Amino acid sequence: MGHIIVTYKVFPEDIMDNFDELKKKIEKCLPESSSLEGYGEEPIAFGLKALLVQIKFPEDITGLVDIFENQIQRIDTVSQVQTLMVRRTSR
Repeated sequence: MGHIIVTYKVFPEDIMDNFDELKKKIEKCLPESSSLEGYGEEPIAFGLKALLVQIKFPEDITGLVDIFENQIQRIDTVSQVQTLMVRRTSR
């Protein structure tokens, strides 16, 4: 069974010095058969940073990516979510 790894860029509503609270909220949105692969930060402008999130989804279950995207879009401190990359993996 293969998997896909999706990389998202999550833009916060305001400038955040610490993404820990947002990370916890994102982890609560994960579907049961998915896993968090990692986080990163990307400077945008004037102190604003975006959170980069990598999630591994099973390839054979349809709809999980859409469900996850809709849930993180509803987080009150999230302004926008952008899908940067989708790739297949065998691990």
